[in-house]
Amino acid sequence: MSPSERRQELLELLCLRRHDTYGNLAQEFNVSKRTICRDVAVLMCSYPVETVCGRFGGGVRVMDGYYYHHKSHARRSLNQTQTALLRSLRDQLAGEDRDTINSILVQFAP
Repeated sequence: MSPSERRQELLELLCLRRHDTYGNLAQEFNVSKRTICRDVAVLMCSYPVETVCGRFGGGVRVMDGYYYHHKSHARRSLNQTQTALLRSLRDQLAGEDRDTINSILVQFAP
């Protein structure tokens, strides 16, 4: 497995588990903890992956709300009626609520 393939699988695994330790990931991928640390550092440049300090509960995690959409998975999208409704509601909102609707539209609107 190449480093880029391992990082891809690591990201997919973290998106499923949400959190894991470096030791567990190293054992699962049959590499050193240092290799996992380097992989996580690379992933952190492009994805919302972060490290968590602590002896118990420390490790690496994917930020809440992020889910990886692999190219082979069918991407869900909103139909025109749903998109129009969200845009109409967005215009009536402000602040964090408006930002939330915008993030939905960016991800799922055609």
